[in-house]
Amino acid sequence: MGVFDYIQLGLEAVFLGPEFFSLLGIPISITLAMVFFGFLTGIAVGSTPGLAGPMAMAIALPILISVFGFHPDALLPIFGFLIGIMKGATVGGAVPAILFNTPGTPDAYMTTLDGYPLAQKGKAKKALKLAHFSSVSGDTFSDVVLIICAPFLAILVERYLDLPEKTSLLILSFAFIAAVIGNSVGKGLISMGLGLLAAYVGTGEDIYPRLSFGTQELARGFPVVTAVLGVLILGEIFKSIEDLWREKKQNGQINVIEQSGDQNLHWADIKRYAPYIGRSAVIGTVIGALPGVGSTLAATLGYTAGRRQYQKNKNANDPNFGEGAPEGIAATEAANSSVSGANLIPVLSLGIPGNAAAVFLILAAESIGGFNPGPGVFKIPSSGVNTELVIAFGIFTTMFFANALNWTIGGYIMRSMGVMIRIPKHILLPIVLLLTLTAIYVEQTRMEAMWFAIGFGVLGYLMRRIGMSPLPFVIAFILGGRLEDTARQAFQATGGDYFFLFTSPVSFIFMLLALAVIVYTARHKKVQSE
Repeated sequence: MGVFDYIQLGLEAVFLGPEFFSLLGIPISITLAMVFFGFLTGIAVGSTPGLAGPMAMAIALPILISVFGFHPDALLPIFGFLIGIMKGATVGGAVPAILFNTPGTPDAYMTTLDGYPLAQKGKAKKALKLAHFSSVSGDTFSDVVLIICAPFLAILVERYLDLPEKTSLLILSFAFIAAVIGNSVGKGLISMGLGLLAAYVGTGEDIYPRLSFGTQELARGFPVVTAVLGVLILGEIFKSIEDLWREKKQNGQINVIEQSGDQNLHWADIKRYAPYIGRSAVIGTVIGALPGVGSTLAATLGYTAGRRQYQKNKNANDPNFGEGAPEGIAATEAANSSVSGANLIPVLSLGIPGNAAAVFLILAAESIGGFNPGPGVFKIPSSGVNTELVIAFGIFTTMFFANALNWTIGGYIMRSMGVMIRIPKHILLPIVLLLTLTAIYVEQTRMEAMWFAIGFGVLGYLMRRIGMSPLPFVIAFILGGRLEDTARQAFQATGGDYFFLFTSPVSFIFMLLALAVIVYTARHKKVQSE
């Protein structure tokens, strides 16, 4: 059997699988139906401030397994639902970021920088249309690269990146994010340091958990959902409530932004934003193919590259990035969405998740059985059929079907969310606060998690008030444990060499780049401020 035979088998497994229902006499397979329902769930979850795709995937996975069971036939329907959530949430995360300045997902934080100011200028629907087009374009490009490069790109990365190189790559990522986000490199480093400090509370040895001060609550550490939603969502809500109070005190009323002007996305607009979309799609695809880096870094890099190009070409009357430039939305959404396909390159080829959403795909494979992500997935045997390769092409098919849904009905659903801008903010913010706290409690079901979330919300509020970006904190908190684990493994693998980060040429180059990024960006921003 050749490659095209496996492609045909993968298509048949999705489109001609067990029938779920019939539409006008056409049988609809259970896998297609699950992708559709997962996609709708993903958009709803991503569009709701305080919720996120990985959270919905975490809740859905045990329910799906209990419904479909632990046999290999359940793999594609469950994968389809999870992939639908992943695709829908990536697009939907731009909705609260643009309308309410509260990112539905961490990687949509960069979208708030230009999306929310554009909505404040009365262009919310146009911003949503641009976010949708950019997101789906980047996602489709990434899926094409996934199918072409999955067996080769991830193996190539793994060949040249051993444990010391992976550790230094994470350090370089931290340095880059701390340097480029915000107006101050020092504040970015402090935000990153606070994130690492919070990540290491309650970790270490089980008998002696770090930084717990002898308390059982801290010994279990801070749940990811409390830190991320607390700093990103609750912090913004607290700040917005105070801003509304100040506005009411000064003006005697709360102003409502009226949407006006041309809200359509024209062909001339698409041609103008296409270079930003294309550049960010390539950046996001490359980042997504790197194990363990994720979409937040891709959004940051795409936004930074777009800002650099924009400064060269902008007219005198055009807004700067961060002041409502549509190019900022295009660059960010194309970058973070193009990760969703490419992050399956390390998942399928190496069994290493590229971001949080990919973790649940691996967990589903391990829980059900019959599919072991790794280099063996793409081997074509001399005799017989590699069922794992059939499933892999089935996964590719579900991803393209989800993209087709995104191109067609996804835009209508997302744009319909624009009516939420008409809801007065003093009514909406308490609802968002309640939804966020409910989501945290559903995820954790313990009261101390609520107090942790409120504490992180106060921290996020204070960070915003002093001009410190919360994004480095979130990234450091999410990747802090991975950084320590990788560093420990590299230390052991090199025989206890304390200088393992500098003995490998590639690792040494990454460390030099990290230092260079900090120094250069600090000097550059100092010159700009003078």
